[in-house]
Amino acid sequence: MKARLAYSTISQLSYIVLGAALATSAGVLGGSMHIAMHAFGKITLFFCAGAIYVAAHKTEISDMNGIGRTMPITMMAFFVGSLSVIGLPPFGGSWSKWFLVLGALEAEKAIFIAVLIISSLLNVAYLMPVVARAFFVAAPETGPSGAATHQGHEVRAKDGSSINEAPGFCLVALCVTAAGCLALFFFADTLYQLLTPIVNVNP
Repeated sequence: MKARLAYSTISQLSYIVLGAALATSAGVLGGSMHIAMHAFGKITLFFCAGAIYVAAHKTEISDMNGIGRTMPITMMAFFVGSLSVIGLPPFGGSWSKWFLVLGALEAEKAIFIAVLIISSLLNVAYLMPVVARAFFVAAPETGPSGAATHQGHEVRAKDGSSINEAPGFCLVALCVTAAGCLALFFFADTLYQLLTPIVNVNP
């Protein structure tokens, strides 16, 4: 899963480059805001991936079936981080993508709006299956030999032991960054006021 998140970072950084390339006030503002928005969203996802490894020693998305039932805090934080990266309100990523759209309109480059929409749909395609597996797909039953059967039962770690949430310090970190994704939506004006003098936008 970490490889998928790492490749995702490349596409997210392209938003920042796009904002600069548009060379409009709104575009540069959107690209600048996306630095913070993406940082909180993506670090939340990486923290969650780390918590899953610590608690369950699982790294493959195909092994995530039902894990949301035993690690609900971790997977809800993953859901929040995913929505922010996708750019849906009420999470911070929606503001940066909104300003990038305004920047594309200002530059009269409608093609970039289509690119942003397609990119966001791709974000959905590679992040939401993880959430769907965690909460809506039953975990396979593990028999005495460790082999998975077809009946859905409690999800277990690689060694067959029961899975619980990661240690408290892991949960605190991912909950703080997930809360940051939400805070950046409701308090985006603070970031806006900080950046507007830099990009020469009149508040």
